[in-house]
Amino acid sequence: QVQLVESGGGLVQAGGSLRLSCAASGRTFSTFAMVWFRQAPGKEREFVAGISRSAENTYYADSVKGRFTISRDNAKNTVYLQMNSLKPEDTAVYYCAARYSDYHIAPRDTNGMAYWGKGTLVTVSL
Repeated sequence: QVQLVESGGGLVQAGGSLRLSCAASGRTFSTFAMVWFRQAPGKEREFVAGISRSAENTYYADSVKGRFTISRDNAKNTVYLQMNSLKPEDTAVYYCAARYSDYHIAPRDTNGMAYWGKGTLVTVSL
């Protein structure tokens, strides 16, 4: 089993920044590729970013490309999402998830996730 706990959400004005963290415990963190996804009220789940086990490869949704950065620290069992230039449409609950994957593959969707966190709310005001 792997437990994922997100933190760092909150209320921020448009144009501001937040850094989300997802701490993993349980099985070896480096076994998993990691994903951030989000879900806004009344909307479907949306892939945001993925990072390979090696941390060398990343992939972003077009809606966040150039504004968000995913990273991981395998020594700290933590994956991060740095969010800059936030927009009101970024308002959502943000989740991290873990997937078994080849070492260099960065996930491009939320299919096949083995473990999920409970999410952290990000609210971006005008």
